[in-house]
Amino acid sequence: QVQLVESGGGLVQAGGSLRLSCAVTGNAFSINAMAWYRQAPGKQRELVAVITSGGSTTYADSVKGRFTISRDSAKNTVYLQMNSLKPEDTAVYYCNSQSHILGNSWGQGTQVTVSS
Repeated sequence: QVQLVESGGGLVQAGGSLRLSCAVTGNAFSINAMAWYRQAPGKQRELVAVITSGGSTTYADSVKGRFTISRDSAKNTVYLQMNSLKPEDTAVYYCNSQSHILGNSWGQGTQVTVSS
């Protein structure tokens, strides 16, 4: 099993920054990729950013140039640095892990609210 715990959400003004963290415990050795998703009220969950075990990254067009996904393997932690935040970034942000052995795992989510 893999357990994911997010932290770092909160309320910020437009143009501000936040850094989300996702602590990974359990069978982290089997993880192929980590990702951040978000879900705004009344909308479907959408992919924000992905980082593979090889370090490759992919971003949604809406966050390119503003968000950065990274990882600290020694700490088993994945980060999402969010800069130049916009009100439309308001959502619950979820950490996700993808394992060829254990399948997908999800964190409980952390709320990000950007005020205009």
